[in-house]
Amino acid sequence: MGIRDMFTRSMASEAPRPPGTPKPHRMKAMLVVVAAVLATVAAVGGATYWMNRPVHLRIAVGPPYSDDVKVIQSVAQIFSRDRRHVRLRPIVTDGTGSSAASLNAGTTDLAVIRGDVELPKDAQAIASIRKNYAVLWATGGKRKGGITTIEQLAGKRVGVIGRTQANVNLLKVILTQAGVKPESVHVVQFTTTGFPEQLKKEKIDAMLAVGPLTSRITTDAIAATSRDGKQPVFLSLDGADAVAQKFPVYESGEIPAGSFGVGRPSEKIDTISFAHHIVARKSLSEITVGALTRQLFAIRQTIQSEFPLTAKLETPDTDKDAAIPAHPGAAAYVDGEEKSFLDKYSDYIWGSLMALSALGSAGAWFASYWRKDERVTNSGLRERLLEMLTASRKSDSIDELDAMQAEADEIMRETLHCFEDGAIEEGSLTAFSIALEQFHNAVADRKAFLLDMSSNAARTPRSHVA
Repeated sequence: MGIRDMFTRSMASEAPRPPGTPKPHRMKAMLVVVAAVLATVAAVGGATYWMNRPVHLRIAVGPPYSDDVKVIQSVAQIFSRDRRHVRLRPIVTDGTGSSAASLNAGTTDLAVIRGDVELPKDAQAIASIRKNYAVLWATGGKRKGGITTIEQLAGKRVGVIGRTQANVNLLKVILTQAGVKPESVHVVQFTTTGFPEQLKKEKIDAMLAVGPLTSRITTDAIAATSRDGKQPVFLSLDGADAVAQKFPVYESGEIPAGSFGVGRPSEKIDTISFAHHIVARKSLSEITVGALTRQLFAIRQTIQSEFPLTAKLETPDTDKDAAIPAHPGAAAYVDGEEKSFLDKYSDYIWGSLMALSALGSAGAWFASYWRKDERVTNSGLRERLLEMLTASRKSDSIDELDAMQAEADEIMRETLHCFEDGAIEEGSLTAFSIALEQFHNAVADRKAFLLDMSSNAARTPRSHVA
């Protein structure tokens, strides 16, 4: 009897099932497969969501209602509207000093800060959003004995637009470079709004404004000091290059003629400048910062057209000796060295494959271990079949042979289930098939022998009576 015959006989001997109803062990196998598929789908779905979920970053910016706040709020709105991977959540502070402090305290992920304020210890640049120039001018007009150089500011009253201490510190740097002791100058600070009315109450010899060359605040301040036909006298800082060398956060710059209206200034003026930077904590993910940098410069034209006077997005300085080091994620974008998907996740992919391989091996070992009892049981059943083979050749009862044959059918059914579950190999099944075939042949021969004996015994008495 072959393996196919064994399956056929086993199917015939089992209790009938409704059409299409799977066997219990097949049902179990199907459930295991379905569970594995669902687990795989869940793992892939979870990994996809984790990799593509929006990343929300808190960015400190101030002071309230300033141009920096307006620019960052606009950037945040565009990111949210376009469903970008990185989203910004502006946190409005009192000024760049407070923004730097919040980044240093770890309460925000990003901050917009002036390049000339004390930077957080682990701040790294992502981009600059604008460049500010120091504009210094005398308010007395061109007259004999009037102020025409920075050196003549000693003992004078100098107004500074903006309440931040950073502007006062900048004035001190300029005065020191020109050889003027800062303590010899009386500084009067004005707010960025309503200063024309304040100027009427103060006698000011010179003014300092800090902002972009297109700044309306600077232009209005110049206009407010040009009373009674007095034209401002712009003061040039001849040592701008020396300041830039001494303080890397500053750059030497030029204010072109006519920057603030016709004839103001009448010729270019040397001064110093600095940038407003978007900085991030050093610990922020390179992948996240790279994505943010890419998003920023993808909308640069939109932002600069929306804020033509205040926004000029520029990439960070990626040189190693830069005053504010570029974040590695931003530097990779600027230098064209961003990693591809495989570069970023190859370690995870190979690690996952190795883990799956190890899990597969462990699963195979556990499966083999769990089927150990089935193999032991099947081995005992095979030994029982061989015992019945021997016993069938000596049996004197057809009922006993029928009982052994029924037991052999049950042993066959259990063996086939073990084979389908993978507990035994095909070679073991073949050996069992041979033993089962021998058993059936032995039973058939013994039944024939017993029937012949019974027939002979029945005929012998009748012949003796005759």
